[in-house]
Amino acid sequence: MSCIFCDILAGRSEATFVHRDSVCAAFMDIQPVNPGHVLVVPVRHGPDLAATHPDDWKHVAAVGQRVVAALRRSDLQCEGVNLFLADGAAAGQEVFHTHLHVFPRFAGDGFGLRFADSYGDLPSREDLGTVGARIRFALKPAGRPPQGS
Repeated sequence: MSCIFCDILAGRSEATFVHRDSVCAAFMDIQPVNPGHVLVVPVRHGPDLAATHPDDWKHVAAVGQRVVAALRRSDLQCEGVNLFLADGAAAGQEVFHTHLHVFPRFAGDGFGLRFADSYGDLPSREDLGTVGARIRFALKPAGRPPQGS
């Protein structure tokens, strides 16, 4: 299966790199939210965050943090920064190679998140506890029963 990010990292497709090392690369997004939109991509292919090696993800996050600092120091319009990772098609992931979007924000830039109409309907503390217990259980190694709340 072809992966545009693997092609970029292998030099088979063009990109404008702002950082590159043996673990990850950061390059300009070809469809930027705002000028300065950078993608930080692990060299080792992983289609989603769960399949990405934890050490690679730590390095991607650290490089992302450095890109944030560089955006704030640059002469680009940058009043704030968004970090965005889409994990899975339902979350808006289009390229199935884990990548972190880092893009500058400024008042009136036109970008925003749209929440569902039900967003303002706050769950009960009991519902939060039930959902939290399900996640805690899923975090346990397979075969181990949950312990407490």
